[in-house]
Amino acid sequence: MKPCINQVTTLPTPFAEDVVAYAAGGCKAIEVWLTKLENHLEKHSAADAQNLLADHEVQLVAAAYQGGLLLSQGEARQAAFDHYKRRLDLCQQFGIGTLVVVADFAQKIDPTTLGRAIVSLTQAAQWAAAFDVRLALEFRGADTFCTSLDTALALVEQCSQPNLGVCLDLFHFYKGPSKSEDLGKLTQANLAHVQVCDVPGVPRELMTDADRVFPGEGDFHLDPILARLRAINYDGWISLELMNPVLWKSKASQVAEMGWNSMQRLLTGTR
Repeated sequence: MKPCINQVTTLPTPFAEDVVAYAAGGCKAIEVWLTKLENHLEKHSAADAQNLLADHEVQLVAAAYQGGLLLSQGEARQAAFDHYKRRLDLCQQFGIGTLVVVADFAQKIDPTTLGRAIVSLTQAAQWAAAFDVRLALEFRGADTFCTSLDTALALVEQCSQPNLGVCLDLFHFYKGPSKSEDLGKLTQANLAHVQVCDVPGVPRELMTDADRVFPGEGDFHLDPILARLRAINYDGWISLELMNPVLWKSKASQVAEMGWNSMQRLLTGTR
């Protein structure tokens, strides 16, 4: 497993400042928050951004996130897929191998809607394959459907696309109805990305993104999950993803250093 940090962990900091700050904090692998990169490219060329990354020996290893693909129709669907294609272009240009896709099941689901979502997800994966990008489908613990790892794995299986897997976000794993036995269905083939955090002393029904803290500072049982990832020889990226407003007020370099150290402790078992 290879550690990285998602730029949402330092959300108020612009892309270029993040690159410098993460490198200073010891983190050389970033899960890019795509809106930050897009905003940066409004004033800077892609070549300048690539030089910035090279100068600081930082790599963009994954991207978060793309929504709006599964349930949109008509003009909205065309707009969503046009936006998606531009982001696939960015992933290809910057050598980003994994793109997180959100399930977008916030509305009521019926068999027709579900079938349409599977068709759209299949098409999205086919598009991504042309750009040499793997999609990671993220379930959301508070949505009306695709709230569990089990359901996300079933959707991936129905799409039958080799470059489509699940994103195992531990916040949503613990917030939603996922069960520990769902981890037994993970394989090296169907697990595309992992996002980690912790939450202290909050019932799962009340947990919000703002409650996320560094791994080891909360109540999540992380060791069994890591044991399962090792058992399937998962060798992909495991990303620290925090949306904590307290951390957003801190210096990005300090957050990056604390985050990187927490990831090292998590993966080496030295918490």
